[in-house]
Amino acid sequence: MTRTHQPPTAAMLKGAALAVAIALTAGCATGPDANPRDPLEPLNRGVYQFNDALDTAVLKPVATAYQNVTPSPVRTGVGNFFNNLTDLWSSVNAGLQLRPREATENLMRFSVNSVFGLAGVLDIATEMGIPRTRLDFGQTMGFWGAPAGAYLVLPLLGPSSVRDGAGTVVNAYGDPVNSIDHVATRNSLSALRIVDTRATYLRATTLLEDAALDKYSFTRDLYLNRRQSQIDDMVDRGIGLGDGDSDGGDKPKDTNRND
Repeated sequence: MTRTHQPPTAAMLKGAALAVAIALTAGCATGPDANPRDPLEPLNRGVYQFNDALDTAVLKPVATAYQNVTPSPVRTGVGNFFNNLTDLWSSVNAGLQLRPREATENLMRFSVNSVFGLAGVLDIATEMGIPRTRLDFGQTMGFWGAPAGAYLVLPLLGPSSVRDGAGTVVNAYGDPVNSIDHVATRNSLSALRIVDTRATYLRATTLLEDAALDKYSFTRDLYLNRRQSQIDDMVDRGIGLGDGDSDGGDKPKDTNRND
């Protein structure tokens, strides 16, 4: 069936694509003291302030209420459900990265949890010891040598880079939720995932607000350092082209909501 409506996330993706286009064409309009990894800092700070205001006014209060009224086992099941969908897309990206082991493991996780775990609500695969490798299309582009480009803050989506921002658009097409034809179901699942994801970071953002004098710089450095650690891990394991400015996906340990 051909869909005639777009999910709420479509607006986010259009904004992200627009931000990427601006970043690709914008000049480095910063002064001599600019962070070389963040040549688009004036643009990024404006987007960051917009995101922060929206989060303060809408997302954080809703996520806090969700966390307060929803029992922990239910939140764990919701997280498991969306993680299970992510495993399927990770399997596809592992295949694109010529990593058959990770592709097989993620596909096994998706199959086991979908069949025996009530559509992924129960994480049976983790109990069976099947590892999870989170991979997305931005990492796939990095695997094949695409440079990360400048640091970029995407509207609503947050820290990224020029490459990973473009990869976000492709990730949307690989998201099973966006392939659901029933509009109400698709929109409800999209909204639930946004709220559930935000709820998982409530404690982290509280610590950030208490510890950081400049939340923008702290968030930027944390994101870029994490990506650099992924690059180093990729080079150490001989994954990808290893051109020094790309990152094939890391392989973090699987985490559960109640860890």
